[in-house]
Amino acid sequence: MGLKLAHLYAAPEVNPVNRKARAIPFFNPVNVYGRVFFFSWFGFMIAFWAWYTFPPLLTHTIKYDLNLTPAEVANSNIVSLLATLLVRVIAGPLCDQFGPRKVFGGLLLVGAIPLGLAPLVQNINGLYVSRFFIGILGGSFVPCQVWSTGFFDKNVVGTANALTGGFGNAGGGITYFIMPAVYDAFVASGRSPGQSWRLTFIIPLVMVIATGTALLLLCPDTPTGKWADRHHQAQENLHAHGIEDTIVDIPGAITDRIPPTPPDSNDEKLDLKEESERKTSISCFDHEAQLSKTEMILTARGEIVQKPTLREAWQVARSPQTIFHILTYSCSFGSELAINSILASYYVKNFPHLGQTAASNYAAIFGFLNFVTRPLGGIVSDVLYNYFGRSLWLKKMWIVVCGAVTGVLLIVIGFLDPKSEGVMFGLVAVMAVFLEAGNGANFSLVPHVHPFANGMLSGVTGAGGNLGGVVFAVVFRFMDGGKGYARGFWVIGVVNLGVSLGVGWIRPLPRGQVGGL
Repeated sequence: MGLKLAHLYAAPEVNPVNRKARAIPFFNPVNVYGRVFFFSWFGFMIAFWAWYTFPPLLTHTIKYDLNLTPAEVANSNIVSLLATLLVRVIAGPLCDQFGPRKVFGGLLLVGAIPLGLAPLVQNINGLYVSRFFIGILGGSFVPCQVWSTGFFDKNVVGTANALTGGFGNAGGGITYFIMPAVYDAFVASGRSPGQSWRLTFIIPLVMVIATGTALLLLCPDTPTGKWADRHHQAQENLHAHGIEDTIVDIPGAITDRIPPTPPDSNDEKLDLKEESERKTSISCFDHEAQLSKTEMILTARGEIVQKPTLREAWQVARSPQTIFHILTYSCSFGSELAINSILASYYVKNFPHLGQTAASNYAAIFGFLNFVTRPLGGIVSDVLYNYFGRSLWLKKMWIVVCGAVTGVLLIVIGFLDPKSEGVMFGLVAVMAVFLEAGNGANFSLVPHVHPFANGMLSGVTGAGGNLGGVVFAVVFRFMDGGKGYARGFWVIGVVNLGVSLGVGWIRPLPRGQVGGL
């Protein structure tokens, strides 16, 4: 199905079995698919903004108000990632069991509690505690991606996940732009710096509570209704189209490619009457894609999320494909998190005349690029998949290319340690294109791998991103007492390059899974 302008606002064509949309109604929040798409990216963007509320003001204002050392600031950046790592590991299985909508809304509302208490921070220990628990909000990435995967079919799921993740990650740019501006407004109104930075938390707090409440009230769990009924609805959809097969609740396949099957007179040689009845059944549902009986059965058996047993969960966790995603995402998103925490400080160090607000505004560009770069990663991935024989090897190699180029550019920045603003900002922007595109490319492939446990795989992959963020934050922490930013870039670049090249041999799907090569 080619891209048409109408796909951006019209009710999308849907898969007749799982009811997933085969287009993204970007500008139609009234449509249920457009509404879920909106709350997926907007909810994560608000969460990311709130999660990173401290860093834009931590470089100067909060640092001096709380009498912090550079090492303590670096430690707080590490602490803020630890809770998110833990929450992402837990959020994945919770999504498989209770559904991503409830997990998403729950994380936003629970995370609002420490966010609202942040103005009470008076010393370094309070800062550590506050940033740790605010990190709960960063875990919302997992239900964001699982929810998006549940509403968009395989032909557009890479683009959908990249858009929701990319727009969400742009919250890292929004916070660098908005928080200093709000702080400056409070100072201009006559309040002290200590009062002003505390008052800035009111805005993200209100947004987090409103967004979490709205998505719980206005959106469904799945395209077919309640999360608990998803298996029954798929079975009923099969029956509505004249297919009496029973869904087998075992890890199955996805409909990337239809495997060869023995001739079946009831399937391949339908008489005219049966064929007419099948077409009539399909045509009585609006906006449905035309799928064969085999495709419908494989969709029902392979794309319905299960609650994995402990044995299945262990098999998913230790598979080479899962390890591939954990490692590559730990490099791409982990690098983004660590760089996002120190970029304004790096700019101030190399260009002292910028000051806190200007440095934060330039650092915001790194986050704002997610509006384009992460979606670009998913779009390129879907184009490679749809127009070159549905090859998942191409999706995987796109991830590897993004990681390798990112590594090279990080090494270049680290070696040059630019003292020219144009060179610095230009190199960081080009590096961000491949770094953030790698994030989108990664979660374009994730829905194809272990689809029966998509929540778990998304959770451990997302947690891998935070693990990378912790590791790379530690790298920055111990480089010249927290001030050796250029050396940190160089080390992180070497890791990105080495990991990307080192995992290139891993198959995109487990051997034997339908859709593999």
